Amino acid sequence: MDLVAGDAREILLAIGTNDLGALDDRARFPAHVALGGGLDPTWLDLFAEAARSVVGSDGPGDFLDARIELDGPRDDETGSIERVDPTWIKAVARIPESRVGAVASRWIDLVEEELGGLASDEKPWIRDLTGRLVAFCRAADRAPDVLFAWSLR
Repeated sequence: MDLVAGDAREILLAIGTNDLGALDDRARFPAHVALGGGLDPTWLDLFAEAARSVVGSDGPGDFLDARIELDGPRDDETGSIERVDPTWIKAVARIPESRVGAVASRWIDLVEEELGGLASDEKPWIRDLTGRLVAFCRAADRAPDVLFAWSLR
């Protein structure tokens, strides 16, 4: 799973031609974060819930609600590419740096409430991912598009 900021056509071209290394080219794409295959998209809802509770705001809303279908050919059975609502990106970008650690801790708590205890090696990964998500959204905030791509392969 990846979040990529830039021109939607350029992102789709890179993904469609399997040129995934190009997603890290900051001249073409202002921001990219690989979320990894082990992350369930619903965990991003828990991230958003953690951010709302720590920051004390209405946003970001649930990630699953922030996804918007792209116009064009339908997704195949092995993956999906969707646009991310810019208001979700802006809300995450506004998380104060001083609160990122608290958001990560709350996110870990919510994941454990939902799924049970996490392996000790997953907690540092979630802490790191929290910082990378916030940094991604700050860099992506002015991009024309942000796409969420995931594959079942």
